[in-house]
Amino acid sequence: MGFRVEQDSMGDVQVPESALYGAQTQRAVDNFPISDLTLPHTFIHAVVRIKRCAAMVNAEAGLLDADIYQGISLAAEQLLAGEHADQFPVDVFQTGSGTSTNMNVNEVLASLASRHCGRPVSPNDHVNMSQSSNDVIPTAIHLSSTIALTDALLPALEHLEAVIQRRADEFSSVIKTGRTHLMDAMPLSLGQELGAWRSQLAKNRVRLQSLLPQLCQLSQGGTAVGSGVNAPPLFAEKFCTAISADTGINFVSNGSLFEGIASQDTAVALSGQLRTLAVTLMKISNDLRWMNSGPLAGLGEIQLPALQPGSSIMPGKVNPVIPEAVAMVAAQVMGNDAAIAVAGQSGNFQLNVMLPLIAHNLLQSIGLLASGMTVLADKAMADFQVNQSRLDEALARNPILVTALNPKIGYLKAADIAKRAYQEGRPVLDVAEEMTEYSRAELAEILDPAKLAR
Repeated sequence: MGFRVEQDSMGDVQVPESALYGAQTQRAVDNFPISDLTLPHTFIHAVVRIKRCAAMVNAEAGLLDADIYQGISLAAEQLLAGEHADQFPVDVFQTGSGTSTNMNVNEVLASLASRHCGRPVSPNDHVNMSQSSNDVIPTAIHLSSTIALTDALLPALEHLEAVIQRRADEFSSVIKTGRTHLMDAMPLSLGQELGAWRSQLAKNRVRLQSLLPQLCQLSQGGTAVGSGVNAPPLFAEKFCTAISADTGINFVSNGSLFEGIASQDTAVALSGQLRTLAVTLMKISNDLRWMNSGPLAGLGEIQLPALQPGSSIMPGKVNPVIPEAVAMVAAQVMGNDAAIAVAGQSGNFQLNVMLPLIAHNLLQSIGLLASGMTVLADKAMADFQVNQSRLDEALARNPILVTALNPKIGYLKAADIAKRAYQEGRPVLDVAEEMTEYSRAELAEILDPAKLAR
């Protein structure tokens, strides 16, 4: 590979001859060979949108030549269309402000814009005009997270809710043994059990939606520390008008640009809600695994779709692979949240210095949850089968049904019936007939599982 020599304020740097980026990106590549993780394209695209809208505002203010603005805009279109996606090699673990990524985007846009304009376009003086890494990266975190939530996560969440509701309606009359502490408890319908999952998810959706107004408050225009140095008057407000038109989402300027640059509290709050959703999905996945367990030595209440062989040594074994995968997604999201919480505390004075980590983990969590819920809905929830005979067998021998007799014979007498039914392996109805004065018909009415579930 050939090289060319680029210059920045620190001197000469060798850059790959074919690279669209320049010296500052190359310095970051050289300085941070830490992981194979780079910021996702959703984040890079958010930065590109910021640059395009900033250039528009600068051009309208008479600060940027019209042809340079057009060059930047055309270059942005290329990147947003997916071209040159390999030109953003900067590691997530870089300078805490994300300056390396900001300059990476500046340099690539400047290179492409120069071709369109037929004259040099500066990464700093033109593409980065009226901006700082310190307001661009926080703005990109809010922008990319909002787009990912509205375009991916919330639709996936609504889809999973709808699939679970459909199955809950389907199983509204299927009665089964409930469980608390993993032990037999009062009966409920399978529809009620699934309905509880759907309600959990719906409440997660409402909590996530409640954060959108805060996410739609942007810090762009605060430049270095929030004071807006080197930005023209009303830049923040005009930028928000431009980015709203660009995305179709109503963004507004943060009432305190100082707060938006110094802290990442909204990102921390969003991550916390993503963690809560992960907790919900972990619970649902584990319930599915328990209900599917067996098929002979487990609960065997349902049968999940058989998707692949489950063992390299045990023929015929099939495992609950989708709930397992979603449980791992949930674990990763919980880990991401812990890292974001630590990163959120790193807002020393006027700037948080773990912005790239927050951006990466937040967008990874959103992406994982969106994909995980779609897979859970379509490959597990939509088509599992109910083993009715297994449910009926367990229900008939459930001694906890005797709870319905408490008001009539007292707790202690009911406990004696439950213990005897369990010890002798007999239906509680038979034992209650022997140990009470009620007729079998009366007991059947009192102990009817369907009635108890209602």
